[in-house]
Amino acid sequence: MISSFYSLARKPLSSTTVLKSFAPRLQTSSFSTTKYVSKEFVPPSKSSVPEGVSNGPLQGIRVLDLTRVLAGPYCTMLLGDLGAEVIKVENPKSGDDTRAWGPPWASSLDAADTDLPESAYFLCVNRNKKSVTVNLKAESGKKIIHELVKSCDVLVENYLPGKLEKMGLGYEQLKEINPKLIYASITGYGQDGPYANRPGYDVMIEAEAGLMHITGERNGQPVKVGVAITDLTTGLYAHGAIMASIIRRATTGLGQHIDCSLLDCQVASLANIASNYLVGNQEAQRMGTSHPSIVPYQVMPTKNSFVMIGAGNDGQFAKLCKSINREELLLDPRFKTNGERVKHRVELLKLLEDRLTQEDTEHWLEALTGSGIPFAPINNIEQTFHHPQVLARDMIQEVDHPRAGKIKVIGIPVKYSESKPSIRMAPPVLGQHTNEILEGILGYSSAKVSELRTEGVIGK
Repeated sequence: MISSFYSLARKPLSSTTVLKSFAPRLQTSSFSTTKYVSKEFVPPSKSSVPEGVSNGPLQGIRVLDLTRVLAGPYCTMLLGDLGAEVIKVENPKSGDDTRAWGPPWASSLDAADTDLPESAYFLCVNRNKKSVTVNLKAESGKKIIHELVKSCDVLVENYLPGKLEKMGLGYEQLKEINPKLIYASITGYGQDGPYANRPGYDVMIEAEAGLMHITGERNGQPVKVGVAITDLTTGLYAHGAIMASIIRRATTGLGQHIDCSLLDCQVASLANIASNYLVGNQEAQRMGTSHPSIVPYQVMPTKNSFVMIGAGNDGQFAKLCKSINREELLLDPRFKTNGERVKHRVELLKLLEDRLTQEDTEHWLEALTGSGIPFAPINNIEQTFHHPQVLARDMIQEVDHPRAGKIKVIGIPVKYSESKPSIRMAPPVLGQHTNEILEGILGYSSAKVSELRTEGVIGK
C-alpha cells in the first residue's frame, strides 16, 4: 500500500532523465553491487514550492535561532523544513562557527568573490533559514532581539547557562516581553547541577555518557560514532520538545522554558544498554557490530569484503543455513536455539566465516536475496547516494545558492500526505536577510539600517 502510494505521488524515475555528468559511474575496487546500488546518478528533485513559501505543518510559526554549530542548527532546520520561518541570528564578523569549518567548500561562482567560501558543514544544517547579523553585545543589538521576540513563537539558543541572562536575553526577561514565547535552551549538561557551567561537545559527551564505551571492537579501544550523533539526537529531542510546547500553548496560551542537554539526551539514547544495567546490573562491553543477545547478527567477512547478516530468530537462522548450504548446522544441539547460539557464539561464527569466505560478496548478496533473512552490503558514502531506494525517496535534492549556484542537499526524511514539508531556501549567505528582517518585520527605515551598519551593530 505504501509503495503504491509513493509510486503515484512522485514522478517515476526514467532513464531519459539520467544525467551522467552529475557523477561518474560507481567504481568499486573489490566487488560490484550491480543489483543493489544504482550505477547512474539520477538528478536530484527540486522542490516545486516557491522560495520562502510554505504549506508545511508549522506554517505561520516564527523561530528566532540563536544557535550555532550542530545540535541547535539541526533542531531549527527541522522546524524550518516543517514550514516555520526561521531567523538565524549570527555574529556580524564571522557568523556561525561552522562557516569556517572546511574543506570541503562550495566555491563562489563569481571569480572576483574573495570572501570565505561556503563550507559543506554549514550547508548541511542551515537550509530554510534567513540570516540576520546582530552584535548581541551592543545595546542596539539587544534591542533588535527584544523587538523580534515580540513577533516570534519560539527562541532556540545554545549558550552556557546564565550567559544570555546577563545580556538581558534570558528566558525570564524575554517572557516579560512575550509570555507566549517557547524558549529552548540546548547545553552540554543542563541548566543546573555541578557540571552546568561546563561547555558541551559531542565527542566529549559520547565519552562521558557511555556511548564511546560501547562503540568499537570487543578487544579494541573505544571509538566515536562516525557522525556527531549526540548532537543530532539532542537536536531531535529539542525539536520534539518544541513541537509539544506549541501544542500545549494552544490550550494554555503560555510558552515555557525547555532545558535540553547533550548529556541527558545521550543517557536517554542508551536504550536497552541502559535498561540492562538499571534492571540487571549488567555492565556493557564493546562488541563491534555483533549483538549481545542475538547470534549471528553482525558483519561477516566474505572472500573479498564484508556483508551484514542478522538472523534474529530460529526461523531466520534456518533460512540462513539453507541459503549458504550449511543445513547440517541445524542438527547441532549447540545451535538449535538462539540462547544456545549465544552460548556457543565463537564456535558458530567460525563455522559461518569458513563458509562465507569461500565466495565473494556479490555471490552472497544474490544467494540471500528473497530468503527472508535481513542482510545488507557495507556501502560507502558514494554507494549510499547512488542507492536506488535513496534516489526513489528523493533523499537528494538541489537548491540554488546565491553564491555557489546549484548545490545538492539531503532530502527530507519523513514524508507527509498533507501539509508537506519542503526545502524552500538554500542555506543563507552571512547576513543575507538582515535588511529584509529589520525593515520588513521591525519596520526600520533604510536610513536606520544604514546607521546600525555604520555602528557595527549589524554586519556589512
